Amino acid sequence: MKKTMKIAILSRNARLYSTVRLVEAARARGHSVRVLDPLRCYMRIAAGKFEMHYKGRVLRGIDAVIPRIGASITFYGTAVVRQFEMMGVYTPNGSDAILRARDKLRTMQLLAREGIDLPTTVFGDNPDDTGDLLAMLGEPPHVIKLNEGAQGQGVLLAEKRSAAQGMIEALRGLYANFLVQEFVREAKGADLRCFVVGGKVVAAMQRQAPEGDFRANIHRGGSASAVELTAAEREIAVRAAGQMDLGLAGVDLLRSRRGPLVLEVNSSPGLEGIEGSTGIDVAGAVIDHVTKGAGRSAPPTRRGQRRK
Repeated sequence: MKKTMKIAILSRNARLYSTVRLVEAARARGHSVRVLDPLRCYMRIAAGKFEMHYKGRVLRGIDAVIPRIGASITFYGTAVVRQFEMMGVYTPNGSDAILRARDKLRTMQLLAREGIDLPTTVFGDNPDDTGDLLAMLGEPPHVIKLNEGAQGQGVLLAEKRSAAQGMIEALRGLYANFLVQEFVREAKGADLRCFVVGGKVVAAMQRQAPEGDFRANIHRGGSASAVELTAAEREIAVRAAGQMDLGLAGVDLLRSRRGPLVLEVNSSPGLEGIEGSTGIDVAGAVIDHVTKGAGRSAPPTRRGQRRK
């Protein structure tokens, strides 16, 4: 493995905490690191030849790329990651894995297929089926989620069946894709964020929703503290990240009467909350994993041709 590697971090804002920490961790280990705005990356695609430019210059010699792709730029951001993959550059989270994780419904389907427990979820399109759809879920409260929401945005709680029907009708009027889930009352507004790196949980925190809310996201005013996971919680977090083919993942769990339930799998988890609440150098663990992966992978072939 190379002693020094050239690492690119795809991030729209070089001043964000997560981006700054990854840069610091990479440089502390002697690596060359550069932050690239994915929207300023542009590409040339030809038969067996892939090329990436950035602000007027060709990008060459990059050993690994760490994607920090926000939901608002999913299409373009994953196209950039895919181009790097075609050029033989190592990434812990491939473009297809990011797309899978960004789709909450697809995530639920893939996890359920593997027997990974999660809140019961229903999905339908026709207004004539709404009554039976909610009956399939059971008695309210019901949680209604936009399929591609993030950081607690687009997540609603319906205390009564009539409220759930009204919310569903409003969302259908906006042509929004959404799913409906059971409300896990015993979680008491708390969830667990498990940061999985290379098939191991390197840090975990408990997030608690503020008074009067049920969403535990820190961006929505939730608080965070370090937490000791059970063996079952560690196992389900690792399985969920592995099923989504993510080398780096934030897996959110709920503690329920029937055991841990996977709430979400995030392909671009933030570092600020988990490092601040646990004191663990998560950024360092990410860089160590990425450099090991890049060191094991074969170098890009001449002209970026695909390896057999």
